Parts: sequence; structure tokens; C-alpha cells
Amino acid sequence: MDPAETRKIIHLDMDAFYASVEQRDNPALRGKPVAVGGARQRGVVAAASYEARQFGVRSAMPSTTALRKCPELIFVKPRFEVYKAVSRQIREIFAQYTPLIEPLSLDEAYLDVTDNLRGLASATQIATEIRAEILRQTQLTASAGISYNKFLAKLASDYRKPNGQFVIKPAQGLAFVEQLRVGEFHGIGPATAARLNGLGIFSGLDLRQQTEAFLRQHFGKAGSYYYHIARAIDHRPVRPDRQRKSVGSETTFEQDLTTPEELRTGLQPCLESVWGYCQRADVRGRTVTLKVKYADFQQITRSRTLLGPISSQAALEQVSSELLAGLLPLSKGVRLLGVTLSSLETEEEAAGKQLAFLF
Repeated sequence: MDPAETRKIIHLDMDAFYASVEQRDNPALRGKPVAVGGARQRGVVAAASYEARQFGVRSAMPSTTALRKCPELIFVKPRFEVYKAVSRQIREIFAQYTPLIEPLSLDEAYLDVTDNLRGLASATQIATEIRAEILRQTQLTASAGISYNKFLAKLASDYRKPNGQFVIKPAQGLAFVEQLRVGEFHGIGPATAARLNGLGIFSGLDLRQQTEAFLRQHFGKAGSYYYHIARAIDHRPVRPDRQRKSVGSETTFEQDLTTPEELRTGLQPCLESVWGYCQRADVRGRTVTLKVKYADFQQITRSRTLLGPISSQAALEQVSSELLAGLLPLSKGVRLLGVTLSSLETEEEAAGKQLAFLF
């Protein structure tokens, strides 16, 4: 057996984390459609309860759209300090089993439990114990995916949501992947799925039948990633010190935007999403990149790097608006807008650099 197939990886994902915390702390919200975020005209949904998801409400959705889908939706202001505290509590539970923890966000992480602190041979047992301890300590549920690599573990954690777990064994990996639609693959978004469909590639099996050279020709370096995951191959290790270097958000519009006001309004959910991540993760960035895709699918980016880190959403909005202003007047409609903040560092790191500069 390939040594990579002897690894035991768990992907732990909290169920509707922010919304579940709010329902836990406020019994009046339980069983009701709840959205964490702003209800105002330019607000955006940061998280939605499962009751809200039944109406089609999703995270990163504009609040006005969410309300159209679910008029009974209850908006709750985010309490990121509370979410961070609960996330730390959950992380301490993980640490009782393994030091190899790779956080992806406040509510999900990869764990490598091949050699674990409890000496347990079964990753399934470990996932069951962790989920039970999370429930006992926080009154919140988590879902888990267990497999021999990160790609499959991530897929598996979605398979029994909410409050469940699913195992993909080495002998099952290839068959599991081949029956999936390409849009279900982690790392393949709607736009890429549409491009793959346009090439006649609809399933994991279709993807596996392509050569790596063909996929690289159409998708660049990502083509190699697609080639390997279609074969259930993912050699990436769980990295405890993984630090995200950028965060971005983009929106494709149902109708092309044609005026400066429409552009500013359309950009707002992206700004809120990016800054929301910065707040949750306690990170700041110095480079702002604006992405624009026109109605004819021409795509451009414009970037600006500042001397110091962006310190507020208002500052992020100002830089993004200035980049946007440089593209006016429009010669054609805009179908997609996106914002990325990169050169990320923690607030503590940023403060340390500033002190070093002063002295």
C-alpha cells in the first residue's frame, strides 16, 4: 500500500457555527431561520442556520436577497469575540488528541491522527470522541470526515451534515470520486465547473479520463491539482503552522452593472466578506486587489500596496473605490467584481513591525 494511504486525516467542521452559537445563547432563536450579519440595504449574510438554509439562504449572500428568499429571516449582529472564544475551546479539545492541527477558519480544521496522543488505532473512534466532547463542552454539534488524505476528508465531512461523520477508506477513494459532479469537488468553484462542463467533463470519472497535459493547457497549474484529485490523490500534509496569505471574495451578478453607483453597491458584499474574515482571524493586509470581469468575459485586475496594514473596513472600501474609479467611465457592462486583501499578518505582527520602525 502507498505510504500516503496509511495516513489518518480528520476534517472537523462545526455545523452552522455562528448561527448555532446564537441559537444556543438565545433560546428564542432556536428552530427559527437565523442569519448572522447585517439586515441593512448593503448588508451581507455571514452565516445562516439550517432552518434558513432550507429557504436557500447562504453565507456571503446579500441581505436583501436573503430576505426575499425568507421573509421571516431573523438577523443577528455578529459577536466575533464569542465565536473566537468558542473556537479556542474547541481547539483545546483537538489538542488532547494530536498536535497536528491545521485550522482553516474559526469553525473547521484538519487533524492528522495517524500517531495520536491517545494511542488510538481508529480515526473513526477519535472523531466520535471529539464530536461528543465538543457537544458536552459547548452544546454545539460538529460533523467529521475521515480519510487518508485532506481532499477526501473534506469531501467526507459534508456527506453526513449536520451532526454526523463519514469515512472514505483507501479502497473506496477512487470509486467515491468518480461518481461526484465536478462542481462538488473542493477547490472547483462554479465558474471552473462551467468551464469543465464546456469541455465535456461533468463527473469525476470524466475528469480522470483527461491527461494532465490537457488539464494544464486549459487550467494552468490548477490542472495538475485536478488531475490528481480525480485519482483521489492528495499528498498535502496537515500543517500546524499554516498561515493564510490572502483572503478574497467575488460576486457574479445576474444582470451586468453599468453605473458607478451599481459598481459601488455590488462591491459592498465582497468588502464585508473580506473584512469579516480579517476580524475573525485577527489579521490585516497591505495589498488590495480589485478584480473585474466585463460582460464580454474580459478580465482585469488592479492592485495597490500600502506602507501599513489596512486597519478598518472603511479604509479597505476607500482603496477599493479608488481602484474602481480608475476604470471609469465604463465602456461595457460588468458581470463580476471581486476584492482580495493580501500580505496578511496578525495584528500582533503588524504592531511589532511598527514598533521596530519607530525605534
